[in-house]
Formats: sequence, structure tokens, C-alpha cells
Amino acid sequence: METSASKTSKTYQVWPGKNVFFFHGRLVCGPDPRGLLLTSISILVSSWIFTIYIADDLQNTNPTVVTTICFILTLMVLVNLILVTAIDPGIIPRSTEQQSSVEDIGSSSKKVTVNGVELKLKYCRICRIFRPPRSCHCAVCDNCVENFDHHCPWIGQCIALRNYRFYLMFLITALVFFVYIFGFSCRRIGERMSESGFGLFGMLRSFPETLALTFFSFAAIWFLGCLAIFHSYLTAINQQTADENFRNQYEGSPNPFDKGIISNIKEVVFAPLPPSKVDFRAECSRINMMMPIGIGAGGPRSIRFLHIYRLKYHITLVSYKVCNINGTLPYDCKSARASKPEHVFQISRLLSPMGANYVS
Repeated sequence: METSASKTSKTYQVWPGKNVFFFHGRLVCGPDPRGLLLTSISILVSSWIFTIYIADDLQNTNPTVVTTICFILTLMVLVNLILVTAIDPGIIPRSTEQQSSVEDIGSSSKKVTVNGVELKLKYCRICRIFRPPRSCHCAVCDNCVENFDHHCPWIGQCIALRNYRFYLMFLITALVFFVYIFGFSCRRIGERMSESGFGLFGMLRSFPETLALTFFSFAAIWFLGCLAIFHSYLTAINQQTADENFRNQYEGSPNPFDKGIISNIKEVVFAPLPPSKVDFRAECSRINMMMPIGIGAGGPRSIRFLHIYRLKYHITLVSYKVCNINGTLPYDCKSARASKPEHVFQISRLLSPMGANYVS
């Protein structure tokens, strides 16, 4: 068995979840940007059409003031959208304990008491932890997330503990933005119909962009309005996760997290933002190992090259390469990343008897 010197990597470079990182781990985004791009384009195009085709043609109004307000609202919506999308929503670190299955820990759940109410903590086989109350494993991002509400496809990010307030602000500012556009669009349609005598179909032929923006704004108002009312209700009763509301988790017992409407709103909107539990810019060491594991089918010797990452924040990654050796030249090499717990522990158990247990 041979080992080489450790190499240094950043946590975000070897993180086992599906997140996408920017600016050297400072921005943490979801794996699918299509919903975010569609949302951003919809907001920008709506603002552009309103500024070019509607704001300058309104009667008895100052177009500069109308355009400036539209620009400010657009900026507020985009800022909140970026905050929701690009910060850690509350990812929970993965465990490094040597437990690869439910059989090893003895139970798939355990119970805790919160304010006199007994809650069940479920064991996550992927992260190898008992999830805290109100947490869930996001199948899209492949992370356990604290105070998980849902994974929003229109934003492409989990909505949870650390970005929920920004999500609420995004819904409210976007709702105000489209109400503003819809109101002036309806006013401009009325002015043009009275000036030209056009009916609705005449407006569709002569001013299709104004009608399209009006209908789109109307649909956006209903969609955003329903979301804003629903999440305002959840905030007021401190059921911050939609999962709790849909499954009636506290049916038959009081909500142990309910502190009253005012205190609930303060907790969500005004409480200090909790720090991230994972420092994605922290350094981790990589150990390269070459170990003979027996006679391979394609050659006299199969050798496994292990890249074992030891991270400060309670996760371990193992990537490996299997090469069939014929004489001194390797060929037919296959690589993979063993991010699943069972792969990690298979390799750990393989190394432990040989006195080389590098998987902590």
C-alpha cells in the first residue's frame, strides 16, 4: 500500500449535494437554473415592455416618475430574488459516524419533546443523521435542510430557515410590482380604446404588447397573491414548513413552536439570521492511496486509487479509480465518486483491517 501527500481542496469543490456554487463557494444555488432564468426574464421583459410601450404614453401623468417607480420596484424584486437563490437555505452537515444502515443505529427514528409535545426525529440514510424537528431531505438538492418549507421550481432553490424571510419579501415585492404594472396597463388600454374607438380585437391587432402584458400581469397577481396569503398564514401560526400544514403533523396536539401571531412574525422577519452550519469555503485535505485488492479479470492485478476527503464540517467523500494493470502500464481505467454512505463504509471497512482507516 502506498500513500501520497495530502492535497488541499475547498469544501464546495467536493460537496456531495447537487448544489451549484459561484464565486469560490460564496453563493450557494440549486442544481437547476431553468426556473430562475424563466422568472428573471419574465420580470425584466415585463418591466421593459411597461417602460417602452406604456409609461411614456400615459395621459396626465409624469412619465419620468412612473418609469422611476417601475425601475425601483424591479430592482427590489431582483434583489430579493438573488437573496433567496444565492444563500445557504439552511443545509445541515452530514455525519461522519461509522453507521451505514438503520441496523447499525438500532432504529429509524427517535422521539424528542419540544414544549411538552412529543415529536419524532427521522433518520436520514443519505446524510446519516437524525434530522432536527421541521427538517427534511430535499430530493432535488440532495441535502438535509433545516426548517424545510419546499423546493421552489420557479426559483431553483430550497426555501428554508435562512432564506424564508427573503422568499416572503420576494413574493410581496413581486406582487406589488405586477399590481403596479397591471393598473397602469388597464388605464392605458382604456385611453386607447376611447381615443381610437377600437374594441378588444382591434386593440389586439394594434397594440398586442399592451394586452399581453396586462393578461400576464393579471395571471401573476393571482399566482403571487395566493402564495403570499398562504405563506403569511403559515408565518402567523408559525407553521413555517408547508409539510407541517399539509400533513397536519400537530393534529390532536398544540403546535409546540407557536408563540403567538406577533412573536411568530418577529421570529421569521426580524430575528437575526442564523449563521450557516457549513463553511463551504473551508479547506479540506485529500489523501491519494494506491492499494492492491486482488487479481483482476482484465489483468494480473487490480489496483484501486482512493481519493479520500476529510472535511472539517462532518462529511467524508471518497472517489476511486479502478485500473487493471498489465505489466507496468495501466489500461481500461474507470472512475466514480462514492458519495453514497454504503460506498464510503465499504471502502472504510476494506481499509480498516489493514491499518489505513482514513475515513473518519
